[in-house]
Amino acid sequence: MSKLKFGWAEIDLTPEKKVSLAGQFAERISEYVEKPITATAMAVSSDDEQMVIVSCDLLAVSANLSDLVREKLSDNTVGLDPNKVIMCAIHTHTAPGYTRTGRSKGTRGSKSLLEQFLPEGKKYVERQNISNNSDIIKGDEALNFLAEKITKVTLDAWAQRRDGSFTNAFGRAPVGMCRRAAYSDGSAQMWGETNQAVFTEVEGGSDTGIELLFVYDENNKLKGIVPNLACPAQCVQHRLFVSPDFWGEVKMLLRKHFGEDIFMLPLCSAAGDQCPVDIVRWVEPESDVNDPNIDRKYPLKRKADPSMFDLKGMKLTGRRIANEIIAVYEDGLDPAQENPEFVHHVKVMKLPLRRTTLSQVNAAKKAINDYLSQKEGDVDFNDAAKLQVHTGILAREALQNIQNVVDTEVHTIKLGSVAIATNPFELFLDYGNQIKARSHAEQTFLIQLANGIEGYLPTEKAEKGGHYSAFVSSGLVGHEGGDQLVRETLEDINNELFPL
Repeated sequence: MSKLKFGWAEIDLTPEKKVSLAGQFAERISEYVEKPITATAMAVSSDDEQMVIVSCDLLAVSANLSDLVREKLSDNTVGLDPNKVIMCAIHTHTAPGYTRTGRSKGTRGSKSLLEQFLPEGKKYVERQNISNNSDIIKGDEALNFLAEKITKVTLDAWAQRRDGSFTNAFGRAPVGMCRRAAYSDGSAQMWGETNQAVFTEVEGGSDTGIELLFVYDENNKLKGIVPNLACPAQCVQHRLFVSPDFWGEVKMLLRKHFGEDIFMLPLCSAAGDQCPVDIVRWVEPESDVNDPNIDRKYPLKRKADPSMFDLKGMKLTGRRIANEIIAVYEDGLDPAQENPEFVHHVKVMKLPLRRTTLSQVNAAKKAINDYLSQKEGDVDFNDAAKLQVHTGILAREALQNIQNVVDTEVHTIKLGSVAIATNPFELFLDYGNQIKARSHAEQTFLIQLANGIEGYLPTEKAEKGGHYSAFVSSGLVGHEGGDQLVRETLEDINNELFPL
């Protein structure tokens, strides 16, 4: 087996203009930069195999952004296979929005769907005047800016490849927790109120584990760290600044300890129902939270972590992760793997489209018409948020008339004793746990929101509970597709990459 080569690069993704911040229903324009956002790339190759993983401080790397980067890489003369470039996001809500499209065609956004129902004399208005403000980077401009940057960091990492090795390790940090509250009537809510008698349980579990790779250069010096954590970067998700959220804090602390030339490649594992917020020990945020899904009617003073919606919570989260990574390293690691087996598979799974029914469609149309007939004045993002489940049903009706399956790009990799598997969803934790528990690999890294953003992929339990993240409108694929994703991913890992 040939010796592995590793290459690293990092690039700033912070636009010079103000940005329309992605990830919330509310229109948010950045006021300043808390920390720069970046993309970090790790290239790995042997004589006959390769991959590049690019982790971006973004909400997501949509299918059209991924495709645009691959198009720019297609005429390279350095032997890089664009189809083996994995682009993923930490899912921060304090990064620029851009023109995003998926691989499913023929769908319309909630705004355009809502506009077709508007009574005469009413219009949809932007409260922040995003479209006509020259100080704000626009969707297509941001898309092309990001594509250029991600292309460059990919090629830079590829060019920097040198002989190297790695050690896989494991740590724990209490970061991700389920954000869906379940109630006695069988319903559930994201960010649901727990201080009431009908609250029965937090719907799902949590995973405090951190899968880790420590990568060394040709002189056996630590070059980069790859942490894989089941939690999106969503502490300061409602704020009005650009930020990589808690991962920016982690990188700062790691570089303070290991040196400024250390790279960090943060990877978000299956975490569609996870967040850094403890919904049982709810602490009221100090900052404004303009989110229609968060409405605490009975807030009490709690002795617990600071609110994870504030900077204090973000800094604490980052410190917990960084301290654990440093402790794992200093406690001693296994011998490095220098020339392990390296195999990279890419496939397109045909997952079933989650469908809606005629009765749901008719009910959605009625709900939209009833709401708009009673609404005084023009409509805005608040109205779109309240009606998103209904407009989403109409969008799904249009899509299911032209397609039955969702083409889903999935990568599975064997890197020595480590398996890596990707998906383009906000994948609920239970699916990730199933893959990790049943994988034959010594350690399994999962990367969600990779090479696409196809919405939430909830469990059957969550679908029955309902609410945001489990509605039909929340994602293209339902629990049947989740089961298939788990099954096919495990077939490749266990039968092809790690047969017993």
